[in-house]
Amino acid sequence: MRNKPKSAAPAPLKELPKLDEHLCFALYAAGNHMTRLFVPFLKKLDVTYPQYLVLVVLWECDAMSVGELAAALVMDLGSISPMLKRMEKKGLVVRGRDPNDERRVVVSLSAKGHALRARTKQMLGEFYCYLSVPVDELEDLRDRLHRFTVLAGPSTTTPIHAEM
Repeated sequence: MRNKPKSAAPAPLKELPKLDEHLCFALYAAGNHMTRLFVPFLKKLDVTYPQYLVLVVLWECDAMSVGELAAALVMDLGSISPMLKRMEKKGLVVRGRDPNDERRVVVSLSAKGHALRARTKQMLGEFYCYLSVPVDELEDLRDRLHRFTVLAGPSTTTPIHAEM
């Protein structure tokens, strides 16, 4: 838990920002734009964007429980379980019970899932060339976004200033 300096109660804005001045809209539009740019490259791998993210996590860890995978991807179990079933049908992952705890389902990469990593490295190289943005700028943007998600506060559905 981080310590944030206490500040005075927020003052209302004098003017409502225009759409292009909203941080939330800039992040939303950038996320949608990135996904639209990335999808044609993912089609070469025959995976969806969420499936790609599962593969990335498993390339790092090789095997983990469905719950751990959902937490790593900030997804709910209701969304990830059907996707993992589809990925298993494609031959990308294998699901099985944890021998130490039969209640846990463990997901690991199949041989096909492991093999897709080399093709992905090639695809990412093509994608970064397509973006025509220097890699150091992309890395800086990524780092700033990571920092934002940490500094901006916990993810919640309850407004911080609910009494307003």
